Order: sequence, then C-alpha cells, then structure tokens
Amino acid sequence: MEQPSAESKIDHAEKEVISAIAETMDLYGITPSIGRLYATMYFKQHPITLDEMTEDLAMTKASMSTAVRNLQEIHIVRKTWQKGSRKDHFMAEKDFFNYFGQFFGGKWKREAELNLSAIEQAEYQLQEVIEDETTEENLIERAKQDLEQLQEYKKYCHWLQKLVRSIDSGEIFDFLPVDDSNSNT
Repeated sequence: MEQPSAESKIDHAEKEVISAIAETMDLYGITPSIGRLYATMYFKQHPITLDEMTEDLAMTKASMSTAVRNLQEIHIVRKTWQKGSRKDHFMAEKDFFNYFGQFFGGKWKREAELNLSAIEQAEYQLQEVIEDETTEENLIERAKQDLEQLQEYKKYCHWLQKLVRSIDSGEIFDFLPVDDSNSNT
C-alpha cells in the first residue's frame, strides 16, 4: 500500500484544524461556513483576494464578500494593500491572544458598562422607595433586598472591568502566562 505524500498529509492536517475552528466559531457569533473561510485564510502565508477565496471554498463572490466583511467587523481579518494590484487583499489574524482580548474584552467592557449604568439608575429608584415615608413596609423590604443583590452584581461588574483592563494592558499574562510547552497544568 502506498504511503500518503507529504502534501496530502499537510492538506489533511490543515483540514482537521479548519474543521475544528469552523465548528467553534459560533462562540464569536460566526457561522461554520464563515468560520471555515477564516480557518482557510489562517493557513495562507500571504494576503489573498476574494477571487482566490472563492476558488478555495467554492462560494459565490457575493457571499464571500459578505463573509469577509463579517470577519473584518470582529477584527479577525484585515484588508491589506498590495503594490501593483487593484484588487483588495485580506489577511487573517494569526495572534489568537490578541484576537481573544479584542473580541471578548470588548464584549465584557460593554457588559460591565451597560449593567453598571442600569444598576446606578435602579439604586436611585430603590433608594427613593426606601426613603419615601408613605411606602408600605413589605415594599421597603423588597427594595432593600434588591439593593443588597445589586451590590453583589456591582462587584461582578467591577471585577469584569478589572479583567478587561488586565487584558488590554497585557497584565493578565503575569497571572496566566502563555506557556509554550504542551503541559495540561
């Protein structure tokens, strides 16, 4: 039986990783087909055009253009300039730590800000209820319980802000260093 060629082994290895990336891109709000595009681009060592992508993935140019735009919006693909070419060229982000920080950091920052704003408004209203002498005792108790719960929620939101700042500054890597070994610890 003939041994697989080096090229077929490389192709197989790339396809394994492409499939895994495509399957997990839903974490980022990306469909498997768009995930497959990103993963295919990840293995390209040079920027590629929409035409080249269309050829590689057998998608229409229109759907490819939409897919690339979606990937650009989440900062995992960027447009690059190529001297002497009038076509747009695109390159996949290869630094997963950078991408993780930008993507999740942005979402967590938004979560903390939105919720802290809502908590602040709620605290003001609940405090008004508590301080109003005409409020029934059971409603005052309910407002106090809500305020206590919101204090815990606020702790979480402030912790989330610290996490985002540690990602933005790179300080997180002091606590969770990037380990080049294959250890599972």
